[in-house]
Parts: sequence; C-alpha cells; structure tokens
Amino acid sequence: MNPRQVVMVGYEGAELLDIACVTSTFGLANAIGQLSPGYRVALATPGGGPIRCDSGLVVHAEHALERLTGPLDTLIVSGGFGHEKAADNTVVVAHVRRLAKESRRVASVCTGASVLAATGLLDGRRATTHWRFAPRLARRYRDVCVDSEPIFIRDGRLATAAGVTSALDLTLAFVEEDHGPELARQVARDLVTYLQRPGNQAQMSVYVAPPAPDNDTVRRAVDHVLSHLADDLSTARLADAVGVSPRHLTRLFLRELGDPPARYVRCARVDAAARLLDSTDLPMPEVATRSGFGSAEALRQAFVARFRMPPAKFRAVSRRPERAPS
Repeated sequence: MNPRQVVMVGYEGAELLDIACVTSTFGLANAIGQLSPGYRVALATPGGGPIRCDSGLVVHAEHALERLTGPLDTLIVSGGFGHEKAADNTVVVAHVRRLAKESRRVASVCTGASVLAATGLLDGRRATTHWRFAPRLARRYRDVCVDSEPIFIRDGRLATAAGVTSALDLTLAFVEEDHGPELARQVARDLVTYLQRPGNQAQMSVYVAPPAPDNDTVRRAVDHVLSHLADDLSTARLADAVGVSPRHLTRLFLRELGDPPARYVRCARVDAAARLLDSTDLPMPEVATRSGFGSAEALRQAFVARFRMPPAKFRAVSRRPERAPS
C-alpha cells in the first residue's frame, strides 16, 4: 500500500500554528501507531517557493501548487492573515479546486475557509471558520451557510475547522476515522491537548479564562460570583453585594463583558462544573450543588446548551483511560 498523501496548502501570511497543528498530529500518529504505510505530509505553495508566515518565520515548501497532481488522500488549506489575498488569487483558487477533485478528503483550517469558499466548494454547505472572521466570510460568500459556533464541521468529504488550534481537533478526527479512536486518544495525550473535543463543541473554550474587567465594580462582582457559586446570585443580590442598582450592574456587565449578569453567572457555573467533572469523582448531584445548580437536571440542561454534550459524556470523554501497551 502507498502512504496516505496529505498536502497542506500554504501562502504568504499563512498561520504557522495552523500548519503545525495538522502536520504534527499526522506525524505523531505515524510514530505512535507505527503506521506502515503512514501519512506522507507535505506543504504546497504557489510556485513552490518559501512563504513568510504571520509570525515572520519562513517555511519552505516541498511542492509547487501548480505542478502538484493527485490522487491525494487529504487536501487541507491553511488559514492566516493572508487568507483573503489567497482567496482573491485566481491561480491559487483554481489549483485548490483542481486538487480537490483528486482528493479523498478536503478541508480548511481557521480562515482557510475563505479559499475553499472562493472555489465554490462550500456553496450550499454549512461551514465554520475562526469566530472573529465568521461575519466577514458570511458577507463575502453568501451561498455558504457560515456557523461560527462549532470547532469543526464535516459535510461529506468536505470539512472546515474553526479558530487556529481547532485544527488539532479536526486532524485528530481524521486520525480516528482512519485508524480508530484509541490511536487518536494516544496522539491527543502526546500533544498534551486537554481533551479530544467533538466537532460540535463551541469554539470558546471552557478553560480559557477571560481577562479581568477594567471596571472596578464589574471586577468586584465577578470576584463575588466566582467565590460564591453555590449562593443566590440573582442580579438583585449581586448588585446589592457590590453596592449598585440591578439596572446599573446590568448596564456595566453588558458594556464590559458583553453579557448580562445572569448569563455570566450561568457560564461561570458551567465552567466550574466542567472542572469538577474532569478533576473529581463527585456524583452528578454534588457537582451540581457545588457549582450552583439546583439539581443534576438543571446542570445537564445548562451544559448541553453551552457545550452541546451532557456532563456525563464530558466526563467520559475527558477521562478515557489510555490502553495499556501490548
């Protein structure tokens, strides 16, 4: 059997982390799974020349995009701040479209969705991209159904991944598809990813804490919420705790955090529950109580609404044991 040919498409201003997330994941799969044949990963660029990535580092290509031919196993387009120039480059778009016809799987990571959209391959399909650039993608390509929520979307042989490191999640999903869930989990552990996330999980990670608010009143309110999750945190009680009216507190939260107090409290409680689920063996009712939910059912409803999976599944996925070596 021949190796699985994986080609990453790069261009001036591509994001180095997008490229590395994909290539390192496939490389680790080769090493950990001792795959033979394994993945053969290469970078293709316009003209085959080196590209300067967003970070300023220069990466050398193995193939000229114009001279590359299939069949390919997987074609993946990188994102990066140069994505719109790449999408406007008729040569790049034409050759990505051509190679897509010769590939078993076609994907984009982060803002690379702009290039796939320019080829027309995403017309009439649901696709995602980095949440910050999703509105612009939707405006530019009105035939694409842009959904900024999931970390990746698969639609037949086409896939789009969201912001930056979601490329890890999509590539792990490819490894799982090709070689089973156990190898994908072992690769995820070696990459020290916190959790192999399903594609429908929201882009905004539960474990990425927002910066402290600049406003002193909001900062005191946030501190109170985080240290009193099991208490009554209604807007009225929270306003009383920091010495302002509920209306004024709501106005401050909307200005500083983009959410009203009640929504912030709900998210903080779900985040706390997620940490407890991962780091303890507490039964579900106790997790619900400690994180401020009145019942396990209330916790389940909030968790599914935020992360598209029930808390029991989150615990199972994040704590799956690694298979003992044979």
